[in-house]
Amino acid sequence: MLSISNISKSFGKIKAIKDVSLDLKPGMFGLLGPNGAGKSTLMRSIATLLQPDSGTITLNGTDITKNPQVMRETLGYLPQDFGVYPRMSAIALLDHLAILKGVSNAKERRKQVEELLRAVNLWTMRGAAVSTYSGGMRQRFGVAQAMLGDPKVLIVDEPTAGLDPFERQRFLDLLSEAGEDKIIILSTHIVDDVRDLCPDMAIMGEGEIVARGAPEDLIAKIKGKVWRKKVEKADVDALKEKHKVLSTRLLMGGVIISVLADAAPEAGFEADEPNLEDAYFAHLYRLV
Repeated sequence: MLSISNISKSFGKIKAIKDVSLDLKPGMFGLLGPNGAGKSTLMRSIATLLQPDSGTITLNGTDITKNPQVMRETLGYLPQDFGVYPRMSAIALLDHLAILKGVSNAKERRKQVEELLRAVNLWTMRGAAVSTYSGGMRQRFGVAQAMLGDPKVLIVDEPTAGLDPFERQRFLDLLSEAGEDKIIILSTHIVDDVRDLCPDMAIMGEGEIVARGAPEDLIAKIKGKVWRKKVEKADVDALKEKHKVLSTRLLMGGVIISVLADAAPEAGFEADEPNLEDAYFAHLYRLV
């Protein structure tokens, strides 16, 4: 059990996270929010890279703000940005990182490294320096290093950024196969990543947790309240002034506007089944 209790963190006058509390059990957990919501600050605090200004974080009863090594011994972490040694090949660097993670048995270490390189589709490029990899390849390498040593807590921060659809699906499959015995935190601003993978999630905005629950439960809160209409671009601003607009989407020269309302906002709007993106915006904008 990972328990986050009332933690806050500020950088000067900027309050990055404000009184955040979450209890997480083994399984996939999605943290969804826009860029700048405080997700990375929260992830870095859980990973013991930042010390919260207040509050506690405990792992199986141990306060990791006071005993960070307890978390570090069982953590796999993929941050948004990470550095690599400039001249080391992928296979050599993974082997080096595995040693740092405590995988001392050479045969076991080699097996892990080779399996992970194949799993992230980098086996044919195993001898190339990681510094020469493209952005997507580096991200896949980051996934492999995060999973070294069979971590019991796995944090992945914006993991599908820069991945093409095929690579993204491969990564999501890897996470889903990681097992239910791990606490896996997927921090992202991409709604589809959470929808496809996480039975439990939270929405974060302006440093606060604004909603928590299963995706289907968050969607259920706005069932029967989502209305859509295709309008001209010139009409969008006026509609935003009058209604609770969830989102707008360009389509064939017009704009599909989605509105939250108990009844049809005005003529031409049609009721539609809500999806997780609708629920995300409804909670993020605090319309429910």
